[in-house]
Amino acid sequence: MTIYPVAFHLGPLTITGYGLMMMVAFLMAGWAIQVDLRRRRMNEDYAADIVFAAVLGGIIGAKVWYVLLTGHWDALFQRGGFVWYGGFLGGVAGVLLTGWWKGVPARWTMEVTAAPLALGYAIGRVGCFLVNDDYGIPSTLPWAMKFPQGLPPTTVADLTALHVHFPPGTDPLQVVAVHPTQIYETALMLLAFAWLWRLRDHTHGVGWRFGAYLVLAGVERLLIETVRAKDDRLLGWVTVAQVTSVLLVFVGVRVLTRLREPQPALAAVPAALTGTKAGADPAPHR
Repeated sequence: MTIYPVAFHLGPLTITGYGLMMMVAFLMAGWAIQVDLRRRRMNEDYAADIVFAAVLGGIIGAKVWYVLLTGHWDALFQRGGFVWYGGFLGGVAGVLLTGWWKGVPARWTMEVTAAPLALGYAIGRVGCFLVNDDYGIPSTLPWAMKFPQGLPPTTVADLTALHVHFPPGTDPLQVVAVHPTQIYETALMLLAFAWLWRLRDHTHGVGWRFGAYLVLAGVERLLIETVRAKDDRLLGWVTVAQVTSVLLVFVGVRVLTRLREPQPALAAVPAALTGTKAGADPAPHR
């Protein structure tokens, strides 16, 4: 199967599939946060604050991480060049700072963003697929795909630069079918979202679900990296993303352990989140 990039042209403006799906990802994640806040009879406006902070912090973090990883400082002012883990850390920092500024404890922000993070990531990976980026190593499976105009194309020459080995004499211009790891990640993180969404009524401490998200996201990426075509390898087959994934799992387990015990719901609700809308009469958490 051969796949080509998706892009739309509106006069001089080019809208890529990646840009489109990133917009959808943030909107859907914000919608999920709003639904959760409404269900808890809390201030729904906080969802918009979270999305704005996540967009700003995520873009800055993804750019800075890419520059530090590649050393290409000119990428700061280019359209491409983003790394998800950098965007994740930057987004988390931006959201937590916004929560602190508005008087929302970090644990409540963690609680309401856990499932939406998985949803946003799953949709974002569809964007990677639409621009033919972040694919895997060569495969002969029936669903393997060729990306002749990928970033970079899945040619023997480009895959060799990503530490993929081919038999001597293989045509360097040959386009090779690879694992569509973007789709793998979308499917896995949609399952993670569904499970985390069902855990909204858990009896553990506030913020416990965020620990579950970190473990799921870390394990998912750790496994996917084994079939990803990557050039950021540290020790043989170990990638930077895998090292970061292990750290995420460790932090996630710590959060799950620390917040395992139940916490009285009424005492945990911050004043900044009472009411369904800004300026609404406060309503008790249920």
